[in-house]
Amino acid sequence: MKIKRSQEIELEITGMAFGGQGIAKVDGYTFFVDQAVPSDYISARITRKKKNFAQARIINLLKPSPLRIEPPCVYAGFCGGCKWQFLKYEDQLIYKQQHVLESLEHIGLIHGVKVHPAAGSEDIFGYRNKMEFSCSDKRWLLPDEMGSNDIDTGFALGLHVPGTFHKVLDISKCMLQPDQGNEILNSVRTYMINSGMPVYGLKTHEGFWRFLMLRHSKAFNQWMVNIITSSEDRKIIQPLADLLIEKYPNIVSIVNNITARKAGIAVGEYEILLAGTPILKDKIGSYEFEISANSFFQTNTKGAEKLYDIVEKYADLSGNEKVLDLYCGTGTIAICLSGKAKEITGIELAESSIADAQKNCQINKIDNCHFIQGDIKDCLGNINIVPDIVIIDPPRVGMHKDVVNQVLKISPEKIIYVSCNPATLARDLALIKDHYNIMEVQPVDMFPHTYHIESVARLEKK
Repeated sequence: MKIKRSQEIELEITGMAFGGQGIAKVDGYTFFVDQAVPSDYISARITRKKKNFAQARIINLLKPSPLRIEPPCVYAGFCGGCKWQFLKYEDQLIYKQQHVLESLEHIGLIHGVKVHPAAGSEDIFGYRNKMEFSCSDKRWLLPDEMGSNDIDTGFALGLHVPGTFHKVLDISKCMLQPDQGNEILNSVRTYMINSGMPVYGLKTHEGFWRFLMLRHSKAFNQWMVNIITSSEDRKIIQPLADLLIEKYPNIVSIVNNITARKAGIAVGEYEILLAGTPILKDKIGSYEFEISANSFFQTNTKGAEKLYDIVEKYADLSGNEKVLDLYCGTGTIAICLSGKAKEITGIELAESSIADAQKNCQINKIDNCHFIQGDIKDCLGNINIVPDIVIIDPPRVGMHKDVVNQVLKISPEKIIYVSCNPATLARDLALIKDHYNIMEVQPVDMFPHTYHIESVARLEKK
């Protein structure tokens, strides 16, 4: 069949691709359709054409799939945060398990491995303990806002629409964060609008207000507010901090990160404490952690506890083992396993993360965790321990090949691989499978209503 860009075509969706797109096939040719669900019958327009596949978007939903539900969020379908709100949660878990299994089979050429049903999140809304909202001088209008003269299109505080970097949806409520976070968001929005200071233009790179970051402590029901601006102006920013502290007594930290860099990331070149303390405290299990504005912490606190429980179960520690924790970050896995192991050594590139890990050990009175700062591929060859177990929790890009080779050279009896990306999990396990049996994989859903899925794989030396 002949396919061309902008062509309209009727399609029946038969599968779900990793990345959240529906799959349709016509005469052996594959179509990927955003926001489509298996058993949808749709009219679609081709947006991109390649030799073996095309991308398309829905024009009309001719016959909706029985898997569909009405998304509870008014921004669903426009915001890039929740791609799967229109899909029943139990079906989301089925497709996430399927994505892990298919990645192992198709990318890693690994067959016959037990991939358990995905462990669901205790909360499917209000689960995020961290949200970043962008400022922009270009607002993306929803269909029912088109043509309205009452909307200021030169201000937005919210989330990005997929496919555009400079326009932002002005969001009054995100269902992924606790309700009070939305109250704080709207108080900050009102202040920004009335401040007389311009929001930052993502094309012009001019303006004052850049980002709002909110962090929530699940254990203590407390908040950190991080306001990111392009320059320092205490007389503008301090009244906002004073207003928030007075209105919301459980805000315990307000900081101002300042950056003139053009990069669109909510990290300052330096930070000013405006009110309260510079940190927020939260807990995973019985362990307490101090979280600064720019430090890493799993965004689903209850989900992290479930994930680490599985790591502990797979490690099956007796108290005599030496454990090596690669890509250890702020030491959360090491600390959560510290009571069951003889000694844990973590390696991490980021100096700030190592400082946080050491501090968190002090807070929890842990003395059997030690941390090395440096590039893992350079550090592994110089360590003088022989670990019984290696835990690997790499970023989305997976392990560097040199790290894989050095892990194989160390040759621990057991490897626990924690992955946030099924594709790189499959790729890395393919490099290990000749030396290790892949015993089982447990997907863990930390991000309901998105296609993202964490997994824990248990490997034993052949």
